[in-house]
Parts: sequence; structure tokens; C-alpha cells
Amino acid sequence: MEKEEYLGRAKEHLFMTGINDSATKLCSANMAYGIAKIQFLQEKLGLNPDATFISTPDATITRNVERWKNGFSYGGKIEWGDGALELIILDVLPNACGMLVGGLEKLPEIETLINKVTKLSAKNSEIKVEGIKVIWDFGKGNHFIDVFEVRNITGVEDFPPYMFIVHGAGDELRDDNQRGYGLYYYRSKKLEEIAEKIDTPFGKIRFLTGKNATGYYQQYRFVEDFSKKRRIEFAKRLFGDFKTIFNETHQGLADINTMLLGCHSIKNNQILPITLRGDLPAYLVHGKPSFSQEQIENLGFAKRAKKLGLMKKLKNANVVPHGGGYHFPDLLNVLSVVENDGERYFLMDLNNDRGKKAIKEVREMPYDYRGRMVVLRTLELGLAEVVTKLIPLYVLKI
Repeated sequence: MEKEEYLGRAKEHLFMTGINDSATKLCSANMAYGIAKIQFLQEKLGLNPDATFISTPDATITRNVERWKNGFSYGGKIEWGDGALELIILDVLPNACGMLVGGLEKLPEIETLINKVTKLSAKNSEIKVEGIKVIWDFGKGNHFIDVFEVRNITGVEDFPPYMFIVHGAGDELRDDNQRGYGLYYYRSKKLEEIAEKIDTPFGKIRFLTGKNATGYYQQYRFVEDFSKKRRIEFAKRLFGDFKTIFNETHQGLADINTMLLGCHSIKNNQILPITLRGDLPAYLVHGKPSFSQEQIENLGFAKRAKKLGLMKKLKNANVVPHGGGYHFPDLLNVLSVVENDGERYFLMDLNNDRGKKAIKEVREMPYDYRGRMVVLRTLELGLAEVVTKLIPLYVLKI
């Protein structure tokens, strides 16, 4: 196959449900390269080249430079096996990032919280989880802690009057650590040493097979458990007693062959949070099984999914966005992708209809967060129903 044929096949395996803005289009344009790499690897391993990306309505870019260069975006899930195949794709960079939603009977004073954060973030802090010293990092990147007033919309659930959300991961275990290798190959020398690599027409891909794959998955499961306990540990020290409403991962491995890239996997009628910007309400929702036959038809996926034998995957997608996603107000559309010396450059049409912009590393681009349109799109597609609205009171970004 020629390079364009690989890309064409990969694009057929992208099922986009986003709001069709420039960030969604960038997501799709870059993800085609990542899926093409996985499919190339599958063929080399004698497997069916059926790696698939199913997006959520918040489909957007990733600001992790390495993940973006690897050809992966954000807002959806990637599948490359049946959930039991001994194959891990390291290029997607799982990190067990997630959200803890806790209920409070009383509203804490902001000054009290700031005082507690000051102590928790001190360099001499000796807080440990599973014997590992944890470091306060909720002022970095997109990690945060928010406090809300609850507006119970349906009246069905008996919620406390206030809630908080702790959004964070287990950053301490991305590098080599006391348990062994870290999750990120480019920060863990031990992992880089055991990683298998092949060159594809779209760049190198790093992966693990056999016992190394199962070993990595076991290590990931430890990090996920650590990350959940880490969020709880910090929440206890900030808020005291609280009711745990949700504490799950939205950026990690759902199984050994499935990567959640910034989305919730629905299960057991669980209540799920969708957070938008700090100045907008967050929402608690019940996810609905997706996609139904009707949804697949309405989205225009049916013919392609039947041809590729992917109807079962679509009918068991069961994903809901975790947030609004990044938005680029100055960009309109992806005109083309230019490849030069192993790098990808995205030629963008601008909203003002004057000139073009060529971009490579999206991390340095000015951005905003999308608003309520992602929630509306989620409801429109029948992926969830709103249970409660959370009105922001405090945003702790320190």
C-alpha cells in the first residue's frame, strides 16, 4: 500500500461525533496518523488492521507535545484489540488522570482552603500514598480543584448542598520510580529499554507484546489505583469528611487494548461529571448506552461500519465527554497537512478570512475552553441525561 492508502484506511476508522469546529477538525486530521501507525503495526504482527477511534462531542487536540507528535489527539477512545490481546501501544501515553467528585454539607471558607493548600504544597510536605511521596500539582497544566453549589435539576437524587471536583493524575509515576519503570517511555529509561519499536510511513511506533504488555498493564492498574487514592488523600486534607460521588479515570487504559483519551466509560448507571470552563457550571449526568442502531444511522456511520465490520464496536462505544475541550477562536478549518522531514504541519484557514496559519506544536497556540455546546451536543446525540447542575463558587488553581 502507498502512504495515502494507509491514511485513507485510517480515516475510515475515525468515527467523529464532535461539534465540527476547528479543534474537532484538528483532532481528526492528527488522529488519522496515529491510527494509521497502529494499523501498520497490526499488519506487521499478523493481526487484522482494525484500530479504531470513536470520538466524544469534546473531540479536540492534546497539549501533550509527545502524544501529538505521535499522531494522537483527545476526546474519545482508541481500540486495537479484543481486550485480551497482549499488545500495549505506548505512544498513546496513559497517565490515569481522572476526577474525584465529593459532596459537602457545609461550604468551606476560601481563606481556610488557601491556608490548607499552602501547607499541602510546601516542599517539606511528607504526604504518602502506597508508600510513595506525593507532590501537590493542582496549579499546573489542566489540574484543578473546584467547589460548587448544587442545583438539583431532576430531584431524583439526594445530593449534599455543595460539591467539589479534584482533577488530577499520578504524575509521580510517569518516570522511573521505586516500583520500577514509569508510564511514559520518554521519561522512563527502564521502559524505553524494553519498548519494542518499528518504523512506519508516519514515524516510529513504540509498543509492548507478550509478558511485557501484561506487565505494563498491571503497572498501569497500580498507577490508576494510586491516582484515585491520591485524589482522596488531598481531598480529605482540604475538606475533611465528604461523600464520594465519583472517582474514576478519563485518561488511561480501560483494558489492555483500549485507551480512554479524555472521556468517561459508562457503567452501571454511574453518575459522571462533565466540567467546562471555570466560569461556567459543571454537570453531573447519567451516561446512556451508545450507540443505538438509530444513532449510528443518524450519524451517517452505518454503511461504513458495516463494510468494516465495526458495528459491534460502535454499539458498545459507551463513552461520554469529561469536559468541554480546547477551542481555537481564530481558526476555522484544516486546509491540508504538509509533511516535511518527518514533521507534520497543519495549514489552517483563519476565521477573519485573511491569510493562513501553519502550525506544528499545538501546545503553544492561544486557546480557550469550549462552553455549553458540548453538553448540548451530548444530549442531542442521546449519550447522557443531566441529573444536576453545579454552580462554581471557588476555583483553586494554586
